[in-house]
Amino acid sequence: MFKSFFPNPKLFFLSVLLFAGGACAIWYGFNEQMANLVGLDISDTQPVIGLGHFVTNSFLLFYGFYFLCTAVFALFWFKVSPHKWQWWSIVGSSAILFSTYYSVQVSVAINNWRRPFFDLVQSLLKPIDGSEAAKVVGEEALNSATTQLFDLIMLFAEIAFLAIIIYVATKFLVSHFIFRWRTAMNEYYTSNWKQLRDVEGASQRIQEDTMRFATIMEDLGVSLIEAVMTLFAFLPVLWALSAYISELPIVGEIAHPLFYAALFWSIFGTGVLALVGIKLPGLQFNNQKVEAAFRKELVYGEDNNDRAEPLKLNELFNNVRKNYFRLYFHYMYFNVARSLYLQADNIFVFVLLVPTIAVGAITFGILQQILTAFGQVSNSFQYLVNSWTIIVELLSVRKRLKQFESVLDETPETVLPIENSVIDGQ
Repeated sequence: MFKSFFPNPKLFFLSVLLFAGGACAIWYGFNEQMANLVGLDISDTQPVIGLGHFVTNSFLLFYGFYFLCTAVFALFWFKVSPHKWQWWSIVGSSAILFSTYYSVQVSVAINNWRRPFFDLVQSLLKPIDGSEAAKVVGEEALNSATTQLFDLIMLFAEIAFLAIIIYVATKFLVSHFIFRWRTAMNEYYTSNWKQLRDVEGASQRIQEDTMRFATIMEDLGVSLIEAVMTLFAFLPVLWALSAYISELPIVGEIAHPLFYAALFWSIFGTGVLALVGIKLPGLQFNNQKVEAAFRKELVYGEDNNDRAEPLKLNELFNNVRKNYFRLYFHYMYFNVARSLYLQADNIFVFVLLVPTIAVGAITFGILQQILTAFGQVSNSFQYLVNSWTIIVELLSVRKRLKQFESVLDETPETVLPIENSVIDGQ
């Protein structure tokens, strides 16, 4: 799965973690010194509303730093372990990371927009019952307010248009990246077909399981990257917004309450659902086994009159039925627990904000920012909660492919290792 696409996978992914950790430490520890070195002023921390958010000095410095790190890392692996798919597996991965980060920053830009827009809306809202409390807005003030609203709406439209471009570009890049990965797996397995052909369901594993692995990775991998990037982008926002919250129900006053509440709630949900769904990966794996055995007998029966007897087929299909019924039962209580948690999640942040809202300590714009930031951070921490069903399927596919590949560990391969093949990422 990984050897076919990445150079020396174990060392490669270990180096990714170490290099990424070192790059993050340098960025957060020495970004001001780097800015001074290239003559950029990044001291202004006020949020910029609109597309200017993406061309501040801080962003320009980050762009340069990111591309420099990518170049250093890629050149190192190009030199140490040349690989046929190195441009896609290394440079392509970095491009997807950057594109995903950029899409998350679009969400940050929209969240910055929410405060001035909704604060303006709140200031303009007037009673409509005709009572003396209703105030007549002068023509000049009305025109000014209308202009401000339209200006802010146009700023949102600009950000939304950029979001569409980034989303489409990311999906297009990821689709090509994943299909290259599937192509690499297909080449690797078919090159070793003589050793693999006797494995149960060999043809299905090369065609269907590699396809499913690629499809799941396309959705699950990008979701994981986006969740991590969202945490990096929105945790500081949520930390800062916690200054507007005086206390939490039951708990009372604590420092940075929204941050710790999001952390607790997400870890709680992830732990509960992981415990409830612990049996699902094994059942999914068994499901693939019994389905493959049933299908294999049917295929043999097409060319051999002695195979696919009704009694044998009924026995095999009964195994399929039993496993599906077990899956249905375990998914039933898992879905109950997951649905209860997700429904409670919809109102959890409002429960936290009851004391603050009751005393009128925040504006409508700040409320909107809090709801968005808390939701982003909470959803990122809840990655396993939201993706558990897909993760279960991925674990099942990986287990089947891992079992498939174990044959190559027992017998010598008939082709040169993929690391030594000609460099050609087409």
